[in-house]
Amino acid sequence: MAIGDSEFLETIDARVVARHGLSESEYTDLRSRLGRAPNLVELGIVSVMWSEHCSYKSSRVHLKKLPTTGAAVLQGPGENAGAVDIGDGLAAVFKIESHNHPSFIEPYQGAATGVGGILRDIFTMGARPIALLDSLRFGPLADEKNRYLLERVVAGIAGYGNCIGVPTVGGEVAFHELYASNPLVNVFCLGLAPKDRLFLGKASGVGNPVMYVGSRTGRDGIHGATMASEEFSDGSSAKRPMVQVGDPFTEKLLLEACLELMSQDLIVGIQDMGAAGLTSSSCEMAGRGGTGIDIDVSLVPTRETGMTPYEIMLSESQERMLLVAKPGSEDAVSAIFAKWELEAAVIGRVTDTGRLVVRDRGRVAAELPVALLTDDAPKYERPLAPPKFLEQLQSLSVEGLPTSASYNQVLLTLLALPTIANKSWIYDQYDHMVGTNTVVLPGSDAAVVRVKGTSTALAMSVDGNSRYCMLNPYVGGMIVVAEACRNVVASGARPIGVTDCLNFGNPERPEVMWQFAMVIEGMAEACRAFGIPIVSGNVSFYNETKGLGIYPTPVVGVVGRMSIDHVTTQWFKGAGDAVMLLGETKEELGGSEYLASILHREQGLPPELDLDAEKNLYGCCLELAASGLVRSAHDCSDGGLAVALAECCLAPGARTGATIDVANPVGIRRDAVLFGESQSRIIVSTRPDLAARVLDVAARWGVPAAQVGRTGGNRLQITIESEAAVDVAIEEAAKAWFEGLPSALKGT
Repeated sequence: MAIGDSEFLETIDARVVARHGLSESEYTDLRSRLGRAPNLVELGIVSVMWSEHCSYKSSRVHLKKLPTTGAAVLQGPGENAGAVDIGDGLAAVFKIESHNHPSFIEPYQGAATGVGGILRDIFTMGARPIALLDSLRFGPLADEKNRYLLERVVAGIAGYGNCIGVPTVGGEVAFHELYASNPLVNVFCLGLAPKDRLFLGKASGVGNPVMYVGSRTGRDGIHGATMASEEFSDGSSAKRPMVQVGDPFTEKLLLEACLELMSQDLIVGIQDMGAAGLTSSSCEMAGRGGTGIDIDVSLVPTRETGMTPYEIMLSESQERMLLVAKPGSEDAVSAIFAKWELEAAVIGRVTDTGRLVVRDRGRVAAELPVALLTDDAPKYERPLAPPKFLEQLQSLSVEGLPTSASYNQVLLTLLALPTIANKSWIYDQYDHMVGTNTVVLPGSDAAVVRVKGTSTALAMSVDGNSRYCMLNPYVGGMIVVAEACRNVVASGARPIGVTDCLNFGNPERPEVMWQFAMVIEGMAEACRAFGIPIVSGNVSFYNETKGLGIYPTPVVGVVGRMSIDHVTTQWFKGAGDAVMLLGETKEELGGSEYLASILHREQGLPPELDLDAEKNLYGCCLELAASGLVRSAHDCSDGGLAVALAECCLAPGARTGATIDVANPVGIRRDAVLFGESQSRIIVSTRPDLAARVLDVAARWGVPAAQVGRTGGNRLQITIESEAAVDVAIEEAAKAWFEGLPSALKGT
């Protein structure tokens, strides 16, 4: 080996090591395992592969607790994306990823390249992307900086998704002061592929050519993975050069070129160059294949002169792939990419050494064991301890809470909150009809897309409630799964698979790791109860600034399958229908939006979740939809029953009122009836002559159900045991709901 005699051997001191994000103990371990000091190129490679972002060193021990297998699972965690069988010889390929740190530093490009990255995860598997959803968190919009971040992130998502021609069909957004310095940008993508032609990121076949394809490499994004694995500080804005720059038009060419390539028998493996670029793609492909890779960076197409091996290996330039071609197919692969005006170059070979060898014009610049960078990367079982403040936060005396003089005003205030208000200001910037697959436009409980050429439709929802997870992370973890599933079920679809994006603070703090571990336990419990596997996901730690972290924020994406004839939306369909409430309302105000925003208390315990009751609710609602017994269905979540009823009334272009009377046999607080967030509840509407059949189905499933009113008129009137509680004009509710977010963005 010529490393010791080469120009790549530089003095590695403590400052250089610290700059690369390795701890003193990790560097000592690295030297011990290598039997020598690494050179700078090797240090750079190890630093990104051992980063939290790439190695999952703090989370792997806990993630193993999640259920990941099932009869329909074609590919579980460990690849670019997960895949489930949806029938008709097709697979749904999907995943959710975070791009949080880059989106704070440079919101437009951070969000745009987040979209680009998740798209590549999908078409790398051989699937054509057909839908995007996003889950966003920002600080309060009263702050100009937060308004700027929201506007630029949304513009970045729209700019990339619209240009590449993949519709953004849904999502969610919430606001809280703890996201002011740590906004979250999570993007979900789903694609379709023949189930017998899924492609994996595996380097196999000793001697097979390793090819670089796509855009040229520049200096953007260097050490992006390391930056995503550390807290923000006063100097974080200086990391703007670490944020990649995306080009959706080039990505569109890359997508089409890759899918054309995959239609022919030319490759044995392919991997997106995402975080850590050429380093991670080469290491991970070799690791999965149990092989080695020998590459020469002088053969990599670059767009800047004088790039060093260090820069080429660590660049996170966008729109690039690494693939292993079949012997003799190099020219055919190159011809396809030339047709699409993209670069293609043979840069190395698969070896049987189990080592990553990086050369520069033949001279060895780095040589490292692949296992050191993948399976044998550090793995920590970090200390766990509940937060010291938790018991105090969980305590809540309901008897001591004040009551409102006007529930009309409470309802209007809740409807206008940016977290609850209509999000059309956001999704109107997205092209949600490109591809002509969209069946349900953004705004309902779940997005729905058709699977062309079949009778199948797929429903998708992303959801998360960080306040619940802060107050009780185990219950919060269960609820985040249940809520996303409930959204899909309310649309008429049976959940078949889950992907997750787990956003947390600094894992070196025991209370953060305790929250993480408890959320995982809760999610796993819910997934097992509902019989749905988690097939892909992402962990984002270090969402923290100067020691102040975000609330634990697991975001769950659920995919459901249904007949195209059974699609249901949340809005009332006209006057004269019976309104039914499925599920039980309890005195549960802890963790509610009402308690936080109206009474200004973030405390108490989140609502209870009976997993059997939730599962029965799903079965009941799905039978009602499949039997054509309901005209609308909408789950109760943020803001409780009163907000959910108002949302049912506010159909786009066809608003209708409702007269509701809610029973209160156990005499719980009136504000809990209206605004409590008891779980396992869905509001449905049906023709009056079908109401008895709805009740019969509910009784068979053991689901509490009652007819609570009728649709019609121009007001939402809610009485509790025949005593007036809410009486607002639909136009007044519509003004609050539709103007809430635009008004906040104007600072009014």
